[in-house]
Amino acid sequence: MRKEINNISCVGSGTIGAGWIARLLVNKIKVKVYDLTPFQETRLKIVIENTKSAYKNLFPNKKINFENFEYYNEISPAVENADLVIESVPERLDIKQEVFKKIEEVCSKRTIIASSTSGIKPTDLQKNMQNPERLMVTHPFNPVYLIPLVEVVGGTKTKGNFIKKMIDFLNSIDMKPILLEKEIEAFVADRLLEAIWRESLWLIKDGICTTKQLDDIVRYGFGLRYAQMGVFQTYRTAAGEGGMRQFLEHFGPCLSLPWTKLMDVPEFNNELIDLISNQSDTQANGLSVTELEQIRDKNLVEIQKALEKNNYGAGKLIKKAREKAIP
Repeated sequence: MRKEINNISCVGSGTIGAGWIARLLVNKIKVKVYDLTPFQETRLKIVIENTKSAYKNLFPNKKINFENFEYYNEISPAVENADLVIESVPERLDIKQEVFKKIEEVCSKRTIIASSTSGIKPTDLQKNMQNPERLMVTHPFNPVYLIPLVEVVGGTKTKGNFIKKMIDFLNSIDMKPILLEKEIEAFVADRLLEAIWRESLWLIKDGICTTKQLDDIVRYGFGLRYAQMGVFQTYRTAAGEGGMRQFLEHFGPCLSLPWTKLMDVPEFNNELIDLISNQSDTQANGLSVTELEQIRDKNLVEIQKALEKNNYGAGKLIKKAREKAIP
C-alpha cells in the first residue's frame, strides 16, 4: 500500500539489491541506498543501464527518473525514517543479523524489514531482533526489474498486519507476491531450481549431454510451456480432456522408475568444476555476462509482451501496469 510505505531504503546494491532499486525507480519511488562499496564499483550502474534499455522497449512512453536515489556508505543516514528497508546483503546469517541490529538502532518499531534471502528461514533471521514481528522474507528473482515473482515468507514472530502491508505494496509496484503458508529452507522456487540443478550436474558429469545441449532442451522445450503455464497446468494439458486425473493415472507409475538421481549429489570436485566451466565458456561464445544479461532482458520483454496480448501469465501484470500508466 503505497500511502503507508513512502520512504524506502535498500541495504546492499549487488545484483539483487540493484534489481530492487531499479524496480522501485521505474515505479517513481525515491530510494535511499546503503552499500560499503563505492558507487562506481557496484553493479548498480550496470543494472540501471540494463533497466533503461528494457523499459524503453516495454513502456516506450513512460518517463522514468533513474537518478532518483541517494547513495550512502554509512547505514544510519540511509535507513533513518524508512517505512520499509529491503535487505540484500550476502547470504550469511551472521551478516544479515548484524545488519538487522544496525537497522533497529535507527528505525522505528513500525519499519518493515524485508530480507531478499534465497534460503534462510525468517525465524532464524528474527532470532536476535528486538522487534522481530516486522521482519519477513521477500525473495525476488533476477532480474528483479523484469521478473515479477516475490516469495513472501513470515517467521514464527512475524505479525500479519506487516505482511499485509508488504503484499499490498508489492502489488502496487506490479509484482506478483506469493505468500507461502509455511516456512521451509530455500522456500519453493529455489527448491525446484535445486532439483533441476542437481539432475543437470549428473547429466553433465556422466557425459549424457553438454551444458549447451541441456540448456537447449530447456529453452526449446518445456521452458516455453513453463513461461505461461507452470508445472501442474502444463501436465493438466498433457493427457487430453481427462485432465490432471488422467495424467496422474497414466504417468504416476513412472515415479517408481529409477529415472532420477535427485537424492544423490555428484562429488563437487575440481574435475567437475572444470568440466562445467569449460563447457559453459564455450557455450557463451565470447559474450560477456553483461552482454548475456542484455540478451536475456530483450527476450524477457518480448515474451511478456506476447503474454500481454493474450492476457496470460506475467503478461497480465504488464497489461495492468500499462493501463495504470495511461494518463
